[in-house]
This record gives sequence, structure tokens and C-alpha cells, in this order.
Amino acid sequence: MERHHDAVIRAVEERDIRFVRLWFCDVLGSLKSVAISPEDLETAFTEGIGIDGSTIEGMTRAYESDILLRPDPGTFQVLPWRGDTNGTARMLCDVLTPDGEPAASDPRRVLRRAMARAEAQGVEYFTHPEIEFYLFEEPYTEGEPLRPVDHAGYFDHVPRASGQDFRRTVIQYLEAMNIQVEYSHHENGPGQNEIDLRYADALTTADNILTFRTVVKEVALSMGQYATFMPKPMITSPGSGMHTHLSLFQNGKNAFHEPGAEYGLSRTARQFIAGLLRHAPEYTAVTSQFVNSYKRLWGAQEAPSYVCWGHNNRSALVRVPYHKPTKGTSSRIEFRGADSATNPYLAFSVLLAAGLAGIEGEYDLPEGAEDTVWQLTDRERRALGYEPLPTDLFRALEIFESSELMAETLGEQVFEYFLRNKRDEWQRYREQVTTAELETTFSRI
Repeated sequence: MERHHDAVIRAVEERDIRFVRLWFCDVLGSLKSVAISPEDLETAFTEGIGIDGSTIEGMTRAYESDILLRPDPGTFQVLPWRGDTNGTARMLCDVLTPDGEPAASDPRRVLRRAMARAEAQGVEYFTHPEIEFYLFEEPYTEGEPLRPVDHAGYFDHVPRASGQDFRRTVIQYLEAMNIQVEYSHHENGPGQNEIDLRYADALTTADNILTFRTVVKEVALSMGQYATFMPKPMITSPGSGMHTHLSLFQNGKNAFHEPGAEYGLSRTARQFIAGLLRHAPEYTAVTSQFVNSYKRLWGAQEAPSYVCWGHNNRSALVRVPYHKPTKGTSSRIEFRGADSATNPYLAFSVLLAAGLAGIEGEYDLPEGAEDTVWQLTDRERRALGYEPLPTDLFRALEIFESSELMAETLGEQVFEYFLRNKRDEWQRYREQVTTAELETTFSRI
């Protein structure tokens, strides 16, 4: 570890780095940052940098406001958009209490702890996200319509379109920061894009997503545009999901793969899927954490609304993609319930906990869905046993609050703060009189 510290300090000197940004996130997944000078690096590594956490969402209570940020030297990267001279670098941080213990409120710690539980059972946890977002000509202004940067559609190739230049620049910056990209393309909605990150262990992926969001917003602003990861910015256009491929590895082999089994899925994989399904209503408040998230979930257009799984069925909550029979490492499952605004540390934690509960409890996997679930009638869905996901944030929080699995996975402090913050959001939402209400009732009574 000390050699990592020394390597970072040498890199700062050799690459003319003038500022080092220490990154961490709050309980909702919003990036937080404090800049230090190179002279303070040694102190940051050995003692941590003290800040007031009392005004950061869910980080501390007012009477215990002090926290320490200790940078993870393995996450050191130069920020390419800041230039080659007098440069700026960043490191992700672990949040500590003043006595140097891991802070219970740190989302990164929540995921570390969840992964440690999996490792204690002999498995490693990998994720691969497909992240969707929208590009608009300018930020939202009250009373003004949103103007997407284009009106293209799914996989459209638009000659000389700004979206192509945008995606190319984003990918160049990400790869300069050692974040590998697998695919990128235009999505279904006007101005909607998708960039898929290559699979990695879940903690690295969550760190990469935090960086990815920052890169996307920085590049958009540099091009005179505005990027948003809001789940459903336009009601008539598709929402932005973060479909995530999940897999477990044991002794270097894919624990989800079994040669000759149906879809190549092992018993472990089937139990993991069963856990995701059984506990889905409990964790939906985390994977779809905003009031607006439920406009995406219940807006059709490939967003999953019902608890079911299927092979290559894009209307299912869990999809089993086609796998190459000769390539065992390709066996995986795709969770389609998360949106692009989720906190990746918490989302990956609760999905892992649900899947492991399925393995530990030896849950039976129900029959897979072969039909497009949205096109079935309510009676048909009930007959097939497809239960709905929570229809709004209020209902999701009711189920979340009663879940022992969620409380145990997130820890008391994160669990209680998340619940309190989301209840406040719901209350603020209820207090609004919307344009839709005025249009439907103002002149009718």
C-alpha cells in the first residue's frame, strides 16, 4: 500500500499536477469533491483530510459533524479535460470517523461490506452497466420546453451529428482514465444516448459510474449542451435505464455457468435470480430512488413493471441474455430495473444481497416469461404469477421500511437516512399542484 502512496506522489510531481481532487458521494449518489495541494498528499494518505460532513446528505448528524477523507491510491487518475499543464487529478475516497474507523454512512463502505460477505462465501461479484442519458440544448428552465440535441432514434447513424462527436470525446476521456468502454450508440429517445462500460468488480464499476457521470456532464457543457441522467425527463419519450449485467465468479470460474444446462445457467445462477425476484419490491426504492423513477418504470417502452424473468425477454425485470456455449465466462444475468440516477454503490449492494439470499435460502426459480409482459391483461398476469413492482415512491418506501434484508445490507445509518430523505421528497411532491391537475380539473368544477 505504501508503494501505491509513493507512486501517486511521484506521478503528481512528474505530470505537473497542481490540484488533487478527493471524490466521494453522499447517500443519494451525488458526487462531492474537495481539492488539496500536492503538499497535503502525504497527510491525506496517512491521516486523512478532515471536513465538516453535517451538511452532506446522510453523512453525519450535526452533533458529530467531523469526518475524514482518506484517498484510495488505486483510483488515482488525471482529469483529461483539465489540460496537460498545471493539471488536476482525482482519487476516490473512503470516509472515516475522526478516530479512523470506516464511517457507517459511506456508500462505498456499504458496497465493500456487501462484497466482503460474498467473498467470505468464496465468490467475487462483477457488474457491467449500460448507462442511458439525454442530451439537451440547455438546462431545464421553468415554463420552457426541453429541446433535445437531435431527433434520431435507436442505433441511428446521424452524419455530422453532435452526438457522435460527443460520444467519441467521452470515450476518449474515459479511456484516458483507464475506464474501458464496450459499446456506444444513439438510444430510442430524441437526444438519448447509451454508453456501456466493460465489466469489472462491483466496487470498481461503481467508482467508474461516478466518474462516468462527471465526464458526460463536463463534455456536454464544453459543447454547449446539457446532459441529464433523470429517469424520465420527457413523458412521451423512453426513460433512461441502467441495465446491469451481474455475475459471480468462484475460483476464477463463472459460478453462473453450467455446460449443457438450460440457457447455460447453473443452479447458483437460478437461485440468484430467484432472490432478485423475491426481494424486488424491497429494494426497488434503492434502484429507483426518485419520484420520477416510477414514471420510467410504469411508462412501458422496455422498462420492467412486473416481477418476472425471461430468456432474451426485454419486458422482464431480469433477462438472461444469449450466451455462447463455448464461452462459459459469458453466462450472466441482466437486471433491468435500475435507472441511471441510482446510487451505484447502494444499488449493487442490495442486488447482491438479494441474490445471495436466494442462494443461501435455496429459492426455487419460477417459470420464465415468454410473452411481452406489458401486452398481457391484468388477469393474465395474475394467472401467471407476475406481481407488479411498486407503482410509486410512497409504496416502494413502505415495503423498503419493513425489509430486514435492506436494513441489514445498508446498515442502520444509511437505511434510516435514506428512508427519511425519500419521505421528504414524496411529501414535497404531494404538495405540488401540477399543470396536469389544472388542465383536467380547473374548468370542470
